Amino acid sequence: MMDWIVVNYAWWKAVHVISVIAWMAALLYLPRLYVYHAETAPQGSPQAATFEVMERKLLRGIMNPAMISSWLFGLLTLTALGFDVLATAGWLHVKLTLVILLTVYHMLCARWRKELAVDPARRSGRFFRMVNEIPAVLMVGIVIMAIVEPF
Repeated sequence: MMDWIVVNYAWWKAVHVISVIAWMAALLYLPRLYVYHAETAPQGSPQAATFEVMERKLLRGIMNPAMISSWLFGLLTLTALGFDVLATAGWLHVKLTLVILLTVYHMLCARWRKELAVDPARRSGRFFRMVNEIPAVLMVGIVIMAIVEPF
């Protein structure tokens, strides 16, 4: 079975990158929806209901599957490389730590979606504008670790 994983390394890596692109797009867009929801949609309004549907569909239909496939194909890629790379690649430790932080951010986004449905005024649009920068900063670190492999 391990041979099959190693032989298909390029496919795992390609699907991993595609998954990460979809995940990042959703991570950058969802908090933007939260800004509009928090600033313009009073609870119970048709506009709030529209934002809730958009947020739920983005989270459940794109963001969650993209995160799961990013992890799955990333782990398949790591398996194809051999887990012994973990002993020598400091860059990989940093990358995985940043990916874990991105996953935590993802979970916070899911929590904020539920909070917005109950009370759109709980967090301000300014709050969501600020936290919207987090995935971009993490992405820069992840890409640098994966491409440059500085240590």
